[in-house]
Amino acid sequence: MEKITDKIAALPADSNYVSLEFFPPKTSMGFSNLRDRLDRMARALRPLFVNVTWGAGGSTATKSLELAEICQRELNLTTCLHLTCTNMSRKLIDRALEDAKALGVRNILALRGDPPRAAEYQDPNENPEDAIDETFTWAIDLVKYIRKTHGDYFCIGVAAYPEGHADESHPLGQSLEHDLPYLVDKTLAGADFLMTQLFFDTEAYDKFEQTLRNHPSGAFKTIPIIPGLMPIQSYQMIKRTTKLSHAKIPESIMSRLDTVKGDDEKVKSVGIDILCEIVEKVKEMTSRAPGPRGFHFYTLNLEKAVSFIIERTHLIPPITPIEEDAVIDEIASTIPRLQVNGSDHDHLRQSRENSRSRRQSNVGSDPHNRVIINGPSVSNPDYEATSAEASIPAEPINSRANTLAISEGEGVLGREATWDDFPNGRWGDARSPAYGEIDGYGPSLHMSHAQAVSLWGYPKKLEDINALFVRHLRGELSAIPWSEEEFNEETRIITDQLIRLNSKGWWTVASQPAVNGLKSSDPTFGWGPQQGFVFQKAFVEFFIPTADWKVLLEKLQSSEVHDTVCFYAANAAGDFVSSDLTGGLGGEVKESSTNAVTWGVFPGKEIITPTIIEEVSFRAWSEEAFGIFGEWAQVYGKGSESEKLLEKAKADSWLVNIIHHDYVDKDALWNLLLN
Repeated sequence: MEKITDKIAALPADSNYVSLEFFPPKTSMGFSNLRDRLDRMARALRPLFVNVTWGAGGSTATKSLELAEICQRELNLTTCLHLTCTNMSRKLIDRALEDAKALGVRNILALRGDPPRAAEYQDPNENPEDAIDETFTWAIDLVKYIRKTHGDYFCIGVAAYPEGHADESHPLGQSLEHDLPYLVDKTLAGADFLMTQLFFDTEAYDKFEQTLRNHPSGAFKTIPIIPGLMPIQSYQMIKRTTKLSHAKIPESIMSRLDTVKGDDEKVKSVGIDILCEIVEKVKEMTSRAPGPRGFHFYTLNLEKAVSFIIERTHLIPPITPIEEDAVIDEIASTIPRLQVNGSDHDHLRQSRENSRSRRQSNVGSDPHNRVIINGPSVSNPDYEATSAEASIPAEPINSRANTLAISEGEGVLGREATWDDFPNGRWGDARSPAYGEIDGYGPSLHMSHAQAVSLWGYPKKLEDINALFVRHLRGELSAIPWSEEEFNEETRIITDQLIRLNSKGWWTVASQPAVNGLKSSDPTFGWGPQQGFVFQKAFVEFFIPTADWKVLLEKLQSSEVHDTVCFYAANAAGDFVSSDLTGGLGGEVKESSTNAVTWGVFPGKEIITPTIIEEVSFRAWSEEAFGIFGEWAQVYGKGSESEKLLEKAKADSWLVNIIHHDYVDKDALWNLLLN
């Protein structure tokens, strides 16, 4: 139950500290796996505190509080709960603060959230207590309210933007000078520390911190300013993140990433180097100010990259022998040591061998019991050990160094722990804590109402919606509600087929063509290491009217088709059907399937499957997809012609994903749907 500022004040003046940020996973399996990941990272990296995000408008309130409880109560981590205030009732804000107190959380990051939109969210028939409180317009309103109702109980942080805040998701007018008066006001209103948005431009950060420290108001002279850093997990992810946040990537950094953008492993490796360089530069800048230096990492619920960065930049606090013994004594002394392959973590180990009285395990039992064989080498090191190896004593697996090695992906246990190290948004594995969108903030259009109207106008009939999707496919429209990104080259190969689908009112939101064994260096379809081969099954995901879906479903269940496809379908009411549940004409229930729709074969590696489609992930996404439909409708105001049209279309639509298993015939899926 410690305040962040108290913990910072207790540190030596020349020390460093880290904090880690997590968002509530979208699935129950993701939650379970995140709990284990949090425990591992807490022991390996020793963060001063952790942050738990909060969805705009309270959209993730329950899950955020569940995650805060895991961090604060189960893992005994000092926890900072994010809290937004716009488009929420005072009752929900009060309940969140009271729940935080009940959990022992004493730190709040006070945020505004999405621009106020009470007129759209308000239900005239709801209980007045649940009505949106329109007095909460800016983060300063929340800071003042917390101070008024809870005094100094909470340590309050506020957000700061080194390159200026891009209000309404638009960079025009974005500048630090424009933000400063507002940052001064909310700091003086009762903020205890500042936490910055992610950045990659260290010169911009240097200017930002110097401007604040020297500000004539004196508001920032001694307040902790914690820079926010995001590890580069993939090329597409960092491009999308910086687009949404309007954080600039210097050309020198972008060129390094562009060189390796087709190989996720190299992107992550180069990204680690880049972040380590940024940390070292920021260390030099912040050393000019007195007091400990902090670094906040937006983990995206992943551990491997951030663990490497924190270790390489020597940000892990030193541990005393007493603390290490306390960790190890939590488990039985017979738990084996992780086989560490090639990395030196000895600077984290305390010399304990000479003082141990308990019997130690040996490497022959890592990660499970192995057969001891005669001879100088083994053919299967996971299951065999030489007599020399078997005689080497091993430390317990829970030692700090071994836990760090696991978080960095070393050994069998490390590979198991970081199995989801290459997330793929909603196309990844739903068991991953990182599954879904990159921020965990719930469905959003990622743009202002004015931008939405300028892009999509005021649709009055279904044909108007058809035309928007077709224009997007032709490159005449930069975004649709379900995608704010430009099409890649492979989508252009099936543009004609997609236009035909959208022209008849089947609105496509995702798709890919079939690929049969092209080289990984192919300029359109290639990815991954060199000298590999890549494959794809064709799939398409689209909204379809209920009447059309009934006809298509019958076709998909026919004896001629049902063995060649898998499909998943859901509507806004929560009804769900799939090829697993319907089972074709026989109607038998099958085991839930997992469909690898993109995979690659590379020298010296297991088959890599970055894109999968299965029931749990589709169900989670379908809820979000229909939520985005509702967000689009709310742009036009309740009762308007466009709002009524979109709400009716939402209620009458099914979201359907169809995967064709014949990846040799590139036209098989499109012939099925269009002929």
